[in-house]
Amino acid sequence: MMTEILEPVSRTAPSQQAVLEVKDLDVDIRTPKGTVRVVSKVGFSARSGKTLALLGESGCGKSMTAKAIAGLLDPVASVAGGSAHLESHDLFSMTAKQRRSVAGEGLGIVFQDALAALNPVYTIGTQLGEAFRIHRGASKKQAKVEAIELMRRVGIPEPETRVNSYPHQFSGGMRQRILIAMAVALSPKLLIADEPTTALDVTVQAQIMQLLRSLRTEEQMAVVLITHDLAVVAEEADDVCVMYAGNVVEQGSVETVFNRPTHPYTKGLLSSVPADAHRGSSLTSIPGSPPELSKIPTGCVYQDRCPLASAICREQRPELRPTGPAQSAACHFAEQVSALDPQSEPVTGQDSER
Repeated sequence: MMTEILEPVSRTAPSQQAVLEVKDLDVDIRTPKGTVRVVSKVGFSARSGKTLALLGESGCGKSMTAKAIAGLLDPVASVAGGSAHLESHDLFSMTAKQRRSVAGEGLGIVFQDALAALNPVYTIGTQLGEAFRIHRGASKKQAKVEAIELMRRVGIPEPETRVNSYPHQFSGGMRQRILIAMAVALSPKLLIADEPTTALDVTVQAQIMQLLRSLRTEEQMAVVLITHDLAVVAEEADDVCVMYAGNVVEQGSVETVFNRPTHPYTKGLLSSVPADAHRGSSLTSIPGSPPELSKIPTGCVYQDRCPLASAICREQRPELRPTGPAQSAACHFAEQVSALDPQSEPVTGQDSER
């Protein structure tokens, strides 16, 4: 969407009711070499009419967290612990039939690959109308009328004729709009948007995010936005949950976290965005790469890349603790992060005393 981060918009409206509450979520994957914990003790809440962003590098557990909540984990993955409540519904104790009854009206999801998510052999009208036939008992004719209205609502031109078209006959941006229409067809309480602007050009990205923003406001949905785009988070989200190696390392309001990060990883991400960059200038980056999830070190998950790493970081995993109003971080040295040079090399060799 944008090449540099804007100052997060101040959002001082009173807190809305939590629609989704996730606590201590663990997700395991079974591999030929054994079971791997890919999401560990993740917790957050999403509020009505607000957007919560799950932010982090690829492979940090964002999508796996979302799939666990939506009940869409691959057969080799499973929820190993924790809870997720969608209002009064305990999502992890539901049967498959109960899950289906919640889908649509309780929870909608927008996938990042629209072409793969849509069925190529059915018309768009048939796919959009399915929710009304299953959940509302609508006739085929009524469902088609609803599908046309949905297409009009999300900005598909000439919906009366294009309702009979197939997915491959739409552009990438139009297919993404159709996916959003399917997700919000029954006005869900919670919408999960998994990288909804992937592979779209900048103009279309902006249009898609504007559409999601409008629908969120109209329906007062809680939105969980999965992204690695810091500019999108600054523009669209109210709260942010920063994830690294399957763990939450910092969370809070976007305004607070972006203006005063208290975890070295968050600080590094924000510092890596070019500001006043010009041709030939060097770019800031975080040294190293995330650990393999099968080889998460004892202690802090970020220790191998952190300039503040010390003996306690290698021995004791920090817990999320308050670092300010509406903010918490999992770092032993959160108070020192503001003075941290993000280009510093991680500590190696002898431990420094702090």
